[in-house]
Amino acid sequence: MWFKNIIAYRFTKPFTLSEDELESKLAESPFTPCGSSEVSRQGWVSPLGKHGQQLVHVTNGHWMICLKREDRLVPSSVVKEAVDEKVSEIEETQMRKVTKKEKDELKEQITHELLPRAFTRSKHTYCYLSPKDGFLVVNASSSKAAEDITSYLRKTINSLPIRIPTVNQAPAAVMTSWLAKDALLPTGFEAVAECELRDPGEEGGVVRCKGVELDSEEISTHLEAGKQVVKLAVTWEENISFLLNEDLSIKRLKFGDVMQEQLDDSGAEDAASKFDASFAIMSMEFAKLLPAVLDAFGGEDKSAIIEE
Repeated sequence: MWFKNIIAYRFTKPFTLSEDELESKLAESPFTPCGSSEVSRQGWVSPLGKHGQQLVHVTNGHWMICLKREDRLVPSSVVKEAVDEKVSEIEETQMRKVTKKEKDELKEQITHELLPRAFTRSKHTYCYLSPKDGFLVVNASSSKAAEDITSYLRKTINSLPIRIPTVNQAPAAVMTSWLAKDALLPTGFEAVAECELRDPGEEGGVVRCKGVELDSEEISTHLEAGKQVVKLAVTWEENISFLLNEDLSIKRLKFGDVMQEQLDDSGAEDAASKFDASFAIMSMEFAKLLPAVLDAFGGEDKSAIIEE
């Protein structure tokens, strides 16, 4: 299974739980479906889904886990219509205006009444821990989605000392220097025809460029005007392409033919074997990619990290 996005966290202290201990902790908070009157519920499930039982899937020292969330969907338009009807009825029969507090209470009451009949929607969020490398890697496109799983993991195991990695050079300034030709891209990286430029001033104007040569006059004009590169599409080792953001998150991951060939050559046939093989290949690539990204911005600042 290939991740589509990466938000990576650095352990600020060594992760001391063993695989078995983590498995036991997760088993104390398994996913169970929403009750008829519950808005949402979440819990841990096997990363392999119906093809596995273990809540921690281990491959080459990397531990994959999965959080499942289920929400009952009560459309706001349906609730609003029901509330409006009830308000009209009260105002006509009682000859008075309904207060905001009463409307809020009606909204809560109607939502509660509709919940048992509401459809449910499920979402799976995957991440893996790499205790030996000191990273926790989440497959999420937003910081909120990443924080949802890290917060629940912290609640489950009682402690999770992590933070977004910090680097010695500002990513926006470094990426700007690459496009301005003031500095060369690090070995292995190549910029492709997409970027986002932002004015660092109070107005904060944003220019998004796609399908434009990065050394074009248009880009140069924006750079000369003081705009900085906050997002840049790159390829790494001609094997992985992605959109690199100034907050060090990685979006829209695409894997090259080499990784797919490695998966084909693994001989994996059933779903569980394919999951294991793709996870092994992907995590090994990420083990090289993440340090390379940090090195591209002057290296990681590890002053607040406690190592063994």
